Amino acid sequence: MYFVAPPNTDAFNFFSAANITDTTQLVAVASLITDLKNYNIWNKMKAIYPMVGQAGVSSSFEVNLKNPNTFRGSFSGSWIFSSTGAKPDGSTGYMDTKLNALSNLSLNSVHLSYYSRTNVGPAGQVEMGTAYQNSTYLLFNYNGTPYGGLNGNQTTRTSVANPTTGFLIGSRISSTQEKYYTNNVIQTVNNNSTAIDNKNILLGCYTDFTSNPALFSSKECAFSSIGDGLTDTEAANFYTAVQRFQTTLGRQV
Repeated sequence: MYFVAPPNTDAFNFFSAANITDTTQLVAVASLITDLKNYNIWNKMKAIYPMVGQAGVSSSFEVNLKNPNTFRGSFSGSWIFSSTGAKPDGSTGYMDTKLNALSNLSLNSVHLSYYSRTNVGPAGQVEMGTAYQNSTYLLFNYNGTPYGGLNGNQTTRTSVANPTTGFLIGSRISSTQEKYYTNNVIQTVNNNSTAIDNKNILLGCYTDFTSNPALFSSKECAFSSIGDGLTDTEAANFYTAVQRFQTTLGRQV
């Protein structure tokens, strides 16, 4: 039984698949969908993981908001699932999104996003992605330096993301440049696109050059997405929508 009527089919399908009945979560998710559609961002998304559901129940947190019938995640290792998000243990925990980068992403139009609620000092942790070469991954801080890559060689960003909390977006919409948005602060990196890795995007770590999960994160995830590239305006609107979503849930940072 639902406490509020979902405003559209997308919301209803997600609520059913994730078995969500909490009123606050229902309102937050429905409003998020409305915001993303109003900002014309919804159709750029291939997978959205809002990290809401029943505390302690992983199956509630693995559902893809954009389409519950595709890219449903599969958790491995140790995680804590609560009202504030999903937190991996930093050594075994990761989620396979089932989204193969080569099959589903475009070379010069791609974004990844991760909302962290955990501040971890200089540490070698990757929040999400795939590959050691032809990298497509995000991290806040690797031993004092922020690295990343979006269908190209891994590269450093222009400033260290410290603290490692808030909303980090990486976006590519050209063959020569990547942009990273840390809580709506833009960092531009000149980095040519090279190829797309033929591996699944992982959440809570990435796949290394031996195709194994590596560099596990311990940052609590309160939202993550994968999709097409975003402009500066779209990234700013995305931040606004996601921050409003977190605020409704009372877990914003």
